[in-house]
Amino acid sequence: MYFDDMPVGFRFKTGSRTLTAEAIKRFAQEWDPQPFHLDEEAAKASPYGELIASGFHTILAAFKLAVEANVWTESSMGGPGLKEVRWIKPVFTGDTIRVEAEVLEARVSRSKPDRGFVEVRYDILNQSDEMVAQYQATHILRRRQTH
Repeated sequence: MYFDDMPVGFRFKTGSRTLTAEAIKRFAQEWDPQPFHLDEEAAKASPYGELIASGFHTILAAFKLAVEANVWTESSMGGPGLKEVRWIKPVFTGDTIRVEAEVLEARVSRSKPDRGFVEVRYDILNQSDEMVAQYQATHILRRRQTH
């Protein structure tokens, strides 16, 4: 899909991914080496009571699910950033996450009419349909044709 195909209010859903203990630990070892992400025994003594995924791991797994949904990837030109990143509930070993997304804003670039900016809110849900995280991303997308 292109910028022109994603008006305000457009929604899409992704597939899902289960976060295993191995994946949680592997990510944490490289990017977020806190004890409650790395070690089951240390996690038991934490406020969470068991191993949890890094919030960054959750956001990146959700982003990958959005890419794999192949909604905007064909026209993607990157993006200038994220905002409103929120970690709402821990993601535990074995939790399965999925994403529901909605376009909040869509505007044509003033300086480059071959593209537009699409602001998308990503709600990340677990297998119980509880929201575990949320973020907004601005995507730069090619237009179907220059107007």
